[in-house]
Amino acid sequence: MKPIVIHRRGLLRAAGAAAGLATLTACDKLGQAVGLREGFRGMDLGGADYGRDFNLLDTHGQRRTLADFRGKVVMLYFGFTQCPDVCPTALTRAVQVKNLLGADGARFQVIFVTVDPERDQPDLLDEYMAAFDASFIALRPTPEELKKTAADFKIFYRKVPTGSSYTMDHSAQSYLFDPQGRLRVMLRHEQTAQDYAHDAKLLLTEPPG
Repeated sequence: MKPIVIHRRGLLRAAGAAAGLATLTACDKLGQAVGLREGFRGMDLGGADYGRDFNLLDTHGQRRTLADFRGKVVMLYFGFTQCPDVCPTALTRAVQVKNLLGADGARFQVIFVTVDPERDQPDLLDEYMAAFDASFIALRPTPEELKKTAADFKIFYRKVPTGSSYTMDHSAQSYLFDPQGRLRVMLRHEQTAQDYAHDAKLLLTEPPG
């Protein structure tokens, strides 16, 4: 990765434009995109013995766990605000997924865990989330909490010096939890918004159990 210099206004404009584009381009084949009763397009993690929960502070000092989001499909993603392209792409896609889900988008919750708590202060995380969708929630672990949570979810992250500053290498997969709070699906960064929406729809419509 190249050294990153954050330009907040430019970032917010870009993210806002991306979110607006996602709204305008909500798939005209929505029913086909998210209504197919087939297997998951991501990796089925049903019965996985890891990634069972998190316990981290949000940007308002409230401790959050999966129990706070029962009844919703949770998409969990690890990243950082100065990420040049992977994280903005992931969050823009998440906006598209929410739009593809239509009315069910209200039951789709994005959780962003920063891997750079040193620089990602609460106000910056709030601004970053709002640039994509006001419903997206950011969590800011301590370095010790981050180490444990990343291990719990098999997430890789590493600080990489870049001159007088640094950037972060990190895993780019997303996890989906069902409305009962169980880890069910892992989706790759290369997959489409339609793939994500398809799997989220399956989790939202399957019988509880």
